[in-house]
Amino acid sequence: MRTVSLLLLCSVAVFAQNAWTPAEMMKFKRLTSAVLSPDGKRIAYTVSVPLMEGDKSEFLTHIWVATTDGGSNRQFTFGDKSCSSPQFSPDSRWLAFTSSRGSDRTQLHLISLEGGEAEQITSQKNNVGQFAWSPDGKRIAFIMTDPLTEQEERNRKEKRDMEIADTYKNAHIYTVSLTKNARGKYPVKRLTGGDFHVTDLTWSPDGKTIAFAHQVNASLNEWPTTDISIVPSDSGAVKKLVANKGQDANPVYSPDGQWLAFFSGGDAVSWSGANNVYIIPAAGGTSKKLAPTFDGSFQLLSWSADGKSIFISEAYRTTRVVYALPVDGKPPKMITPAEGMYTNATFSKATDLMACVYQNSSVPPNVYVMNLKDMKLRKISSVNDDFAAKPHAKTEVISWKSKDGKYTIDGLLTYPANYQAGRKYPLILNIHGGPAGVFTQNYTGASTIYPLQAFASEGYAVLRPNPRGSSGYGVEFRQANKNDWGFGDYDDIMAGVDKVIADGIVHPDSLCVTGWSYGGYMTSMIITKTNRFKAAMVGAGVTNLISFTGTADIPDFIPDYFGGELWDRTDVYARHSAMFAVKNVKTPTLVIHGERDLRVPISQGQELYMALKRLGVKTQMVSYPRTPHGPQEPKFIQDIAERVIDWFNQHNRGRTGKNTGTN
Repeated sequence: MRTVSLLLLCSVAVFAQNAWTPAEMMKFKRLTSAVLSPDGKRIAYTVSVPLMEGDKSEFLTHIWVATTDGGSNRQFTFGDKSCSSPQFSPDSRWLAFTSSRGSDRTQLHLISLEGGEAEQITSQKNNVGQFAWSPDGKRIAFIMTDPLTEQEERNRKEKRDMEIADTYKNAHIYTVSLTKNARGKYPVKRLTGGDFHVTDLTWSPDGKTIAFAHQVNASLNEWPTTDISIVPSDSGAVKKLVANKGQDANPVYSPDGQWLAFFSGGDAVSWSGANNVYIIPAAGGTSKKLAPTFDGSFQLLSWSADGKSIFISEAYRTTRVVYALPVDGKPPKMITPAEGMYTNATFSKATDLMACVYQNSSVPPNVYVMNLKDMKLRKISSVNDDFAAKPHAKTEVISWKSKDGKYTIDGLLTYPANYQAGRKYPLILNIHGGPAGVFTQNYTGASTIYPLQAFASEGYAVLRPNPRGSSGYGVEFRQANKNDWGFGDYDDIMAGVDKVIADGIVHPDSLCVTGWSYGGYMTSMIITKTNRFKAAMVGAGVTNLISFTGTADIPDFIPDYFGGELWDRTDVYARHSAMFAVKNVKTPTLVIHGERDLRVPISQGQELYMALKRLGVKTQMVSYPRTPHGPQEPKFIQDIAERVIDWFNQHNRGRTGKNTGTN
């Protein structure tokens, strides 16, 4: 017994020495890609490091290159300007990437894999976006938003730059030749123009054609209605290939160039609808729908080298996996285990190797390579190994039945540090955005506004539920909250809270709730329905569906979910808005919002804050300059995380230190 007690004390001491805090978690390095060279010998990936000294508050990103045999792994780009989006040339000898080094705009650069200095190959008036090598390696196609005209530039200088609503600068396709002209420049040619906005592109294997997805303009409100067209790569007329009423996107050519794969929602225009994979003859014709995927919401990655399958990436419950979808109509086959997160997958030209980023709740993300013959993973990078060595509070997937009995609901439960069975702990209920988001088995030590391991170090259990409306559980489940925000999903979430209380893990009088975006919406609705939570934080939350629809950059969003316009369904919009029941709120509520949030305008947070203030409810509002719908500056990320902890500690049974649980 004495030995067990000593071991327990040692365990507590070790965890205390390695305590997680938002400040410590900001040292986490973000790994954002894993690009496999066509010959399968190298992987390029990017690592983002936070800069927070003095007037700096940004992430600096650089490219690393490793060999797939594990023999070499080194940083490949340097400097005080970020370098990102690495892409290997078809012969695997060169690396193209984007950077603003040497320019005030993001441009294409080229560097030899043998080393040496990178060379800037474009000098455009706007930022270069997505790009792709031609199959012969002699050109690169890229997408760029139309720059200001000379007249528009003069108007801006002369303070005559009035803006007309719903006018946009669209993005179009350009190519740059990698052979210099007589003036020593890399010539650029524009391929598309007109009243449409290009969102994605891909080369045909013979290099003669570029297929691309496009929408009517650059408004984010138009994304569910994209089409697919083709254009000759040396210039010519655009030919529309696929034009359903809904979303047609993500074109990928077969290795022989005879087919084009894409995903489509058919004629259904829906923000939460089901997509299927289709193939169509490359020159046009009748498309063929392949077997449905588990969730109907995926990304096409690549064809297999033999042209018999298409690799896709999709959420599967709390994981993300890679499937091989046969083109003969047979159902998809999962090629990665349904455990953890397999993301950013790319393939060698022979599709015998796959590179990806893998992580799970206690394993930080790193680059891995998988041999598709034996399906064995080999770790390539060593990012955040210092984080991997720290003791982690346990996270597990738990499940419960919905109140109406229709669904099994999953949630991720992170236990308090040094959890002891029989003790009851305070809870942070964390609700995801979307509503078609999903909580997955991402690494819990990453730096975010919701620092899970820091919450655990403070003695909190954290429950992250996936209620109806979430992705990863099939189309029916994802659409089960239509016309029902704040009700069926509320019941699903609260059933999860009741479960962890009934299981003896959580104390019923020590509950806190928070969420961002739709999670902020749900938090605002929860505090109008119950006073059982001791504190709340509403992050960038939708609080009034009526005013939101009139001010957001996606005005079709709420009418799609609620089956009609606000003037026809005013009572429904009001019933599902926290502002129309705000007089019920008693919970101390922190309101956080970005000042440049176009998705959920800051007025949504201000409405809630002013109402709570007038009602005499303990509240505080904090706004962040320069911040869109999600915070991007490291100092702001840390500040939000620390404010959430302080607010919960302050109002959760008067605690000012760590929550250690009660018997």
